[in-house]
Amino acid sequence: MYRTSLGDFELTVVSDGTYFLDGGAFFGVVPKTMWSKKVAPDEQNRLEAGLNSLLVRTGEKNILIETGIGNKLPDKLVQIYKQPAKLLDNLHTAGVAPEEIDIVINTHLHFDHCGWNTVRRGDQIVATFPNAKYYVQRKEWEHGCLQLERDAISYMSPNYDPLLETGQMVLLDGDQELLPGISVKVFPGHTANMQAVIIESGGGKGTKKACYISDLIPTSMHIGLTWVMAFDLFPLETIESRKKYYAWAMPERWLTVFTHDDQTPWGYIEKGERGKLGLAKLT
Repeated sequence: MYRTSLGDFELTVVSDGTYFLDGGAFFGVVPKTMWSKKVAPDEQNRLEAGLNSLLVRTGEKNILIETGIGNKLPDKLVQIYKQPAKLLDNLHTAGVAPEEIDIVINTHLHFDHCGWNTVRRGDQIVATFPNAKYYVQRKEWEHGCLQLERDAISYMSPNYDPLLETGQMVLLDGDQELLPGISVKVFPGHTANMQAVIIESGGGKGTKKACYISDLIPTSMHIGLTWVMAFDLFPLETIESRKKYYAWAMPERWLTVFTHDDQTPWGYIEKGERGKLGLAKLT
């Protein structure tokens, strides 16, 4: 388990385990001869990707960013991706019960990012975190409702519609501060309305910032501007959004949290030799 302090806040990476993704889809147009130098695929060209949620303890609130795959996948998808379902166990290890989560933030509504939003209880689907408010962008939810051929498989309404029916899920319209030190900002690319979560807190050495950047930069291996996933609906916008993010995050040395990196969940993006982008790992 990875844990660090950010000003007066405590950040803990809480994993739902790992799952399989096709290597070619994960790295898009980047040739296998290049990406396989960073990570080795199995005999089916699959990679193990992380399912990293971020627990933020502010001292007053417990915020959970992203909820992994969960335990409701259909059998066919379990065979394809696996269903590790480790988030609740790892939250317990971190010392937090589901009832103690105050806020859940979904960066977008793909099944591998919001699966533990809800659980089955008998014939009903109910909130996993009964005392929490859930937040996502309104247009992201509207897109999921369309069930378009390109990405219908990624949107599973039992992960979020029951929360809208009970009023637990709040639909946001653009960038917004949710509470002091916790704000969301839309970075289009992976989806049109994916939001990143920016965390900032004061402390003895001034304000520090971190960002759960989600699928804009899914792993530390995707830092290069053109290392874009085939899953991205708008790859050119991904590149532009990364440029904007780097322009903000690098000068102020933001801690960047990667959603799908099972080896390096966070670090500081910086320019190395010849201006090449790299990562300084958090020590």
